[in-house]
Amino acid sequence: MPLASPELAAFRLPSALLDPMALRGLADPTVGLEFPDLPQPFRDPPLLAPAALALAKLARLLPAVVAASAAPASLEAEGLLEVGAADVLAYPAGAAASLWPVAEAAVPLDGAADARLVAFRAADGGVEHLAILIGRPDEVARAGGKAPLARLHSECFTGDLLGSLRCDCGSQLRGAIARMAEEGAGVLLYLAQEGRGIGLVNKLRAYSLQDGGLDTLDANRALGWGADERNFLVAAAMLERLGVDRVRLLTNNPDKLAGLAACGIRVEGREAHAFAPNGVNDGYLETKARRFGHLLG
Repeated sequence: MPLASPELAAFRLPSALLDPMALRGLADPTVGLEFPDLPQPFRDPPLLAPAALALAKLARLLPAVVAASAAPASLEAEGLLEVGAADVLAYPAGAAASLWPVAEAAVPLDGAADARLVAFRAADGGVEHLAILIGRPDEVARAGGKAPLARLHSECFTGDLLGSLRCDCGSQLRGAIARMAEEGAGVLLYLAQEGRGIGLVNKLRAYSLQDGGLDTLDANRALGWGADERNFLVAAAMLERLGVDRVRLLTNNPDKLAGLAACGIRVEGREAHAFAPNGVNDGYLETKARRFGHLLG
């Protein structure tokens, strides 16, 4: 039952397609396999299809699943686990709400000597999110003057660590730290939401599709993901634990302003955070402006 985004679709698969390579080809457009036309999708997908799709996304897998009925008595006999659909759908919000700082250390940075790193983890373990604190943003937040600078930065292995020219993430990361150091205080949330929440492996798949002519948004959709899968509750919970309830946000993305405010953080202004194209990421930046509504002008 391949499920696609933004619309969810479900098909009854012929037996000829029930082998691992065929299923991978149906789920992954980067494989390049050709198949006969599938039957028309069900008018009403199965009731539990959204939860099945959400479970695949939580595992950072391609959001395509094969569903088969199973008698409750057979689950234990086959060594299978059972999880309720409501629990799957509620998990992202619950995990974000349970985030708590578990480790902290001074980590002087190039150009920002007064820096600390705080690691956050959800109650069930899961992935760690990090906060880079420059100075004392909590004290600035409690004072009556300007709110401290903040940035929500989704981790980008290729851009932040390798210096990839395909995006502007590395420039945004280092530029934000420099700006906060200049002001004397700020908080950068380094969120484990690679590729707008689809994960590194799927981001590489999306790059492959972009090399074939799709833009960032259409490549994500071709893989079954939404345009942006990130969860702003994560950032709001971290800021709350850090004692920062009001910020000036370093961003070009209006969705971050609205999303953070909707989660209870007072966003007292936007600070522009754009960097010039480098000759490789020109199309990427144009897509961010035209299709994602980023304010790059």
